[in-house]
Amino acid sequence: MISAASLRRRAADQHAEVVALRRHLHAHPELSFEEEQTARFVSEQLHLIGIPHRPGVAGHGIVALIEGKDPGHNCVCLRADMDALPIHEANEVPYRSTRPGVMHACGHDVHTASLLGAARLLWETRSEWKGSVKFLFQPAEEKLPGGASLMIGAGVLENPSPTAIFGQHVHPSMRAGKVGFRAGPYMASADEIYVTVRGKGGHGALPHEVVDPILVASHLVVALQQLVSRMADPLMPTVLSFGRFMAEGATNVIPNEVRMEGTFRTLDEKWRAEAHRKMVRLAEGLCEGFGATCDFRIAKGYPALLNHPGLTERARRWAEDYLGPENVEDLPLRMTAEDFAYYSQAMPACFYRLGTGNPERGLSSPVHTDRFDIDESALEAGAGLMAWMAICSASGNRG
Repeated sequence: MISAASLRRRAADQHAEVVALRRHLHAHPELSFEEEQTARFVSEQLHLIGIPHRPGVAGHGIVALIEGKDPGHNCVCLRADMDALPIHEANEVPYRSTRPGVMHACGHDVHTASLLGAARLLWETRSEWKGSVKFLFQPAEEKLPGGASLMIGAGVLENPSPTAIFGQHVHPSMRAGKVGFRAGPYMASADEIYVTVRGKGGHGALPHEVVDPILVASHLVVALQQLVSRMADPLMPTVLSFGRFMAEGATNVIPNEVRMEGTFRTLDEKWRAEAHRKMVRLAEGLCEGFGATCDFRIAKGYPALLNHPGLTERARRWAEDYLGPENVEDLPLRMTAEDFAYYSQAMPACFYRLGTGNPERGLSSPVHTDRFDIDESALEAGAGLMAWMAICSASGNRG
């Protein structure tokens, strides 16, 4: 099997090419379910390398396969997402977004460029490792129902069926050149909540003649927070947040209805389903008690992301071999969500973080902001480590 040192040299040699790929992708972002040009660019790059692939999967997704020695020995999978966000970029850099109001503010350009770099490394060394590696270039991570669920439905985890899947995500608060892992539950499920409380509007000076939906909705927000604080196991992380509260009345006008929108997140699927039922019952009962009614709709989003303990521990050891133990860190739980969770619910999975920050150069803005950017030295580890973990996993290296 190829050595880590040899692969590191190859990753260093191609670093400039991966940077160029990332800059092209960053300058030409596309929103979820609209990644037509991005997919065409990825397909062109795979064609130039010589890697067989299939475009047009679940919309704009691409599946590629590289066979090493004894390809039937084992198959593993690497995934990157390709979509951007509806954010207007504020960075003044040569590769800034050319599309007003659209930006790679979550690092999916980094993920895609890294996976293309890993694909080149694996293609060029395919006679030096056993097994096969499947590549998923996935659309629409940022928008429900999530491209991962659509790609799984399209059969990407079949023919051949991988025994493990790896994905990485940029982490601007971690220095470039470092990576982070966490075994077990790692990221939360994410559901969207839409509530309409209906009462009877009227004059603000005559509250006895109305059923005030603002008052009812205010009680409901507090009651739902108490549901989380008093009914959830205190050892089970749970978040309920409302970010929109819309009551279109006036200083002296009580409206007929109030609309609320929020998010519910947790790390346990059983409690998630139970909490859904409790929230609906509480809302309907509370509103009835005030003489109001409500529509309580939960748009079920991504499930909790579970990093397979054994696979993640092996991946951590492989990362230590490749980058050095000093460059591998532990990660805390996160209540953010990722549609990679669908893969983690279907098979052994490892989702890890790639450090991209450099505070001295001002590269520390969080993802989903108009100033997000990376220290591009991270792309060397981004491509090389993905390839190394695929080689170790496909070959059966236990670490």
